[in-house]
Amino acid sequence: TGSDLTEDHWDAFFGFYMDTGSRKWGRPYLNRAFYSLLGERMPDKVLLLMARRPGGPWIAGALNLLGRDCLYGRHWGCSEDVPFLHFELCYYQAIEHAIRLGLPRVEAGAQGQHKIARGYLPSAVYSAHWIADPMLREPVARYLEREREAVEADMQMLSEEYSPFRSEG
Repeated sequence: TGSDLTEDHWDAFFGFYMDTGSRKWGRPYLNRAFYSLLGERMPDKVLLLMARRPGGPWIAGALNLLGRDCLYGRHWGCSEDVPFLHFELCYYQAIEHAIRLGLPRVEAGAQGQHKIARGYLPSAVYSAHWIADPMLREPVARYLEREREAVEADMQMLSEEYSPFRSEG
């Protein structure tokens, strides 16, 4: 965090972001300058968790943002496939840092039923998109009404049936 973050960290992380984004999401949308600006303008709100073998180059990283009462996991990437490293950086280290910082929760980002086994239950996230084309607004709004119902039903089912936490009663 803060002044510990260098351009070398951001260079490595940008490489991870580009590789992972190109393979999984189709097209990365952030440029390299974004990360320098993030580190420059919000240094105390960034937690960058990085991994490397002793004496070697960085091989993975997880970008988190620090809120008033939450650690927000945002981006992950790697240059080498190491079993369980994703979970170590994105979940276990994030939880450890949140505890150390006195943050009551960690928001691990969108998607991923695999997160349930690691203690992350589904929670609603919100987005504020503006649809520029007036002809598209109504069909998108109708779709989102149906999608919202389906997502809420999935969240409830996953929380009730697959939660790793003991329920009372």
